[in-house]
Amino acid sequence: MEKVAIFVDVQNIYYTTKQSYQRHFNYNAFWNQATADRIVIAAYAYAIDKGDSKQQGFQQILRNIGFEVKLKPYIQRSDGTAKGDWDVGITIDVLDHASQVDSIILLSGDGDFDLLLSKARNVYGVTTEVYGVPGLTAPSLINAANRFIPINHKLLL
Repeated sequence: MEKVAIFVDVQNIYYTTKQSYQRHFNYNAFWNQATADRIVIAAYAYAIDKGDSKQQGFQQILRNIGFEVKLKPYIQRSDGTAKGDWDVGITIDVLDHASQVDSIILLSGDGDFDLLLSKARNVYGVTTEVYGVPGLTAPSLINAANRFIPINHKLLL
């Protein structure tokens, strides 16, 4: 069976599905689709921790599905902007797992990951899949992946 590692940019998926569909992403439906007839070697969901109970409940749902939830504290700057980017953490984890799996599955529309997927494909020989919202997923990321799976109504709550 094919071995996979899954990496979810939670903030990106939350905001892009909300912007396009005014709905939430269905992580259970995704898990069932993405892991069918596959062995999950690793599954990470990268999120920002604001410490509220609703968010903690969501994080527990992700854990119950099978994700390891990685959290960074929410940092509000004095100028009103916020910080909580997981790009480097996701990159490190993808590269750490690329030699152990047949496929990398990335849930994000962030074009910053195009070089990462290209490296995973070219250096490690893995197949790369991107799940993203059409129109809000960077074309460079779509082009860097072996397969782009559009997030549509089948993957929404």
